Amino acid sequence: MTQAAQMITSTDTINTGASAEAIQAHYDISNEFYALWLDPSMSYSCALWEEGDSLEDAQIRKLDLHLQQAQATNKNNLLDIGCGWGALLNQAVSQFGVKTAVGLTLSAEQVDWIKSRNAESNRDNISVHLESWEHHTPVAPYDAIVSIGAFEHFAKSRTSKTEKLKAYRKFFAWCHSNSTNDCSLSLQSIVYENYNEANPNPFVEEIFPESELPRIAEITAACEGLFEIVQLRNDRMHYAKTLQSWYTSLRKNRQMAIKLVGEKTYKFYEKYLGVFVVGFHIGTVNLVRLEARKLPSIKLDA
Repeated sequence: MTQAAQMITSTDTINTGASAEAIQAHYDISNEFYALWLDPSMSYSCALWEEGDSLEDAQIRKLDLHLQQAQATNKNNLLDIGCGWGALLNQAVSQFGVKTAVGLTLSAEQVDWIKSRNAESNRDNISVHLESWEHHTPVAPYDAIVSIGAFEHFAKSRTSKTEKLKAYRKFFAWCHSNSTNDCSLSLQSIVYENYNEANPNPFVEEIFPESELPRIAEITAACEGLFEIVQLRNDRMHYAKTLQSWYTSLRKNRQMAIKLVGEKTYKFYEKYLGVFVVGFHIGTVNLVRLEARKLPSIKLDA
């Protein structure tokens, strides 16, 4: 038995994150609502900005960064864990020559969106599954893995640091066991910075129910011996700018947003985006992007 396989076996009873119901409470409000204030690619995560960029430019640059970090060019079988509305899947097959791109999400609205776009474009090299990574059985091992803005949901809120680390370790062990030897992984996550988990913010828990952010040290500890971190970047201010762009677009489309989801939900999202703009500006939270390379399996005694 390999080290990764033993790790999955020893942690398979761990509750590793937010439930499907908790995810859907945030992401399944309305595709039309999100389309009002996201960019045309429907990317709902931190962009990567350069001077003069539009939001769409910065989001495409982010997608390209992650595909480059995953060494995805001309790969056979790419996995996007927490694929959102499919922006990275589309970019992988259309711009990086990926043969097959597979997306996982717990949002039924996102699955419907991706399947509809696949049908419109008569595309058969993108597939999407309404399931978590821990319940996913690959057709073949993946030779590139990306996860953007999903790691934040991999540990349940108010769990101990020990349980959090076990949940994160299980994720990396799963990726290790279900990938080719030359697989690279690109990960993006919000992380706690100047924040006291012992005194959580109830409003943040209302935005993302059942979810607990990681710390950078927890991510690096969890992948030790499974994936080697090649590079890690801190893009906190990139998220502040992304959130400000979303906030401005939401307020610009206020009337239509209220028509779609009601005034209460509109005000909730307006407050949420504003709070997080401030949080990233002052360093309460941070944004980490990392590239990791799979390490060889270590054979362990049975």
